[in-house]
Amino acid sequence: MSLEIVLFLFVATAVTVGSLVPARMLPPLPNDKLMHFVAYSCLAIMVTRLAPERTMFFCIAMLFMGGWIIEILQNLVPGRNFCWHDMLANTFGIACGSAITYCLSMY
Repeated sequence: MSLEIVLFLFVATAVTVGSLVPARMLPPLPNDKLMHFVAYSCLAIMVTRLAPERTMFFCIAMLFMGGWIIEILQNLVPGRNFCWHDMLANTFGIACGSAITYCLSMY
């Protein structure tokens, strides 16, 4: 298994666990939406670097669906809930991360 795949799995696991930890266990967050944006940008950059070109759209869609599922599961976690603003930050992060990778691959 390549280092890039291991790194992606580590980051994806960290994002998932961090998103599903009860609110009382989290430190005060400086800017929750910025954290969503950065986390999903990083995941999108890794996904677009790892995925074969023919499956790129599918992989990006799965990343979006994963973020959506995590937001839904937050309703089951004490002190957490689904937030459309978080989904918007996730979506913009995925779009920007994918665009960055696409632009850099052109050079």
